[in-house]
Parts: sequence; C-alpha cells; structure tokens
Amino acid sequence: MSPTTPADVFDHNLGWSLAVLLRRWHEHVERALAELPHGSRGYHVLCATIGSEPPTQAGLAERLLIDRSVMTYLLDDLEAADLVRRRVDPRDRRARRVCITDHGQVVLAQARSLVDHVEERLLGGLPPQQRALFRSAASDAAIAVQRAAPDIDPCEAVLQVTGRAEEAEAG
Repeated sequence: MSPTTPADVFDHNLGWSLAVLLRRWHEHVERALAELPHGSRGYHVLCATIGSEPPTQAGLAERLLIDRSVMTYLLDDLEAADLVRRRVDPRDRRARRVCITDHGQVVLAQARSLVDHVEERLLGGLPPQQRALFRSAASDAAIAVQRAAPDIDPCEAVLQVTGRAEEAEAG
C-alpha cells in the first residue's frame, strides 16, 4: 500500500468536489443576486417558470426540492416584486400555476448574465471543452436522479438517461 497525502484522498472524491463547487457557487451567486428576492432560490424559481406551460406551485416545490410551505412564502415575495403571478389552473381550480411576468423576464435575463459570469469564473480552471462537458454531465445526472422513482438506484438512473445502461450491461 502506498502512502497517501491529504490531497490524494480528495482527488476522486465526488462528494467533496461537488461540495466545494456548490459552496463557492452559492457564495458568489448569492452576492451577485443580492437584489433578487431570495437570491439563488428566487433565481431558480424564475428559471423554472420559463417554458410552454407554467408549472403548478406544488410541482415547482417538488422540482426545486423546496418545502411547499417555504415555496408559498418565496412566491409571495416574488409576486410582491412583480416577478411572477399565480393563476388558477383552469383544469384544476385547486391548483395554482406560476407564471413569470414581463418584468420577471427582464430581471431573469439580468440574473442569468450574472450567474453565467460567476459560473465561468468558477469553472475557469478548466478548458472550455471540459467546462461544457462538466455542465452537460452534471445536468444529465441531476435530471436522471430527480426523475428516478425513490426506489430506483440513482446510479442506474444516470446510466439510463445518458444511454450508457447497455454499455454497463455489456461490460
């Protein structure tokens, strides 16, 4: 057995790597989005409201891993800032759809620019091709884990979404 240095222990430790990146991302993004209600959480809500059909309030909470009661307060503040509106779902009057306002779209575009700048600085130690690969792989893995049923192995879910499940079975 060869001796290891403290740096060697962390060289391929995914949890440590993700924790360092997330901590730095969060510190810098919170500072950059200080004017946005709820900072990065508000940013993620605005990002999730862009698309063909506005998400329900409950669906948004589930997707963003935010407790439903916390989501209510968050949306109250975003609505007070004229960034989103909650509308009754015509197919289910008990549900509320969260729609981004025109002002919210302008604010989101500005916030995206700030976040993009932070992310470029954070990943600046990687060549551009590796940055793109890292972003793509991280996104694919997160989507796979989030879509997987609670009883499905997250590793299997990632293999399925990346189309590598067949490779793993063959190898």
